[in-house]
Amino acid sequence: MNREINTRDVILPTHEVVYRSLRSEILGGCLNPGQVLTLRSLAKKFRVSVMPVREAVRRLVAEGALQISSSGRISTPILTNERIEELASLRAILEPELASKSLPRVHDALIDRLVLINGKIEEMIVKKDAVGYVKSNLEFHRTLYLRAQAPSTLALVETVWLQYIPTMRALYDDTSKSQAPNHHRKILSTLRVGDEPGLKLAVRADVTNGLRMLLEV
Repeated sequence: MNREINTRDVILPTHEVVYRSLRSEILGGCLNPGQVLTLRSLAKKFRVSVMPVREAVRRLVAEGALQISSSGRISTPILTNERIEELASLRAILEPELASKSLPRVHDALIDRLVLINGKIEEMIVKKDAVGYVKSNLEFHRTLYLRAQAPSTLALVETVWLQYIPTMRALYDDTSKSQAPNHHRKILSTLRVGDEPGLKLAVRADVTNGLRMLLEV
């Protein structure tokens, strides 16, 4: 079975739908580091044949979101400290630049939306909802970065997120590690006054804080 599925009036091949769905689950913090997946279980979950699942997994392996062992076992990666530092360094380079490019297109309605998302993050901390925290945090950053109109750079950032987020989700499962998003408030304050250097520093500090917490685990 390799049917096509209509998504928002655009007909997509089944492997593309599976890829997008599984990718969204990873970005949404639904998987833990080292979590084992099988082609059959994924095919059953998405109600498709194994063939489109295999293609979707192949693409996610190429992006570093999944890995396949020599025995053929599929899993999310377990990051070493060295890999965490490498990915965090990429975030610290790319994300301040995206934020900077976004600044000229920021308006009051966007800031209001970011404030609401930040409130949702704080709500997830109170509820001790690690998945909700990860999803809301990702929404905050993506909502800002989309204003940069730099799709290639954003695609690179999302590739880093794909590798990073399962480990972050595991960190936030330990609620003692969850922190109120103070750096996000600094980001918001710099957006309000159009402070580009301050914005870049606030975004970089946010990334660095995440790195520090991961390396303390």
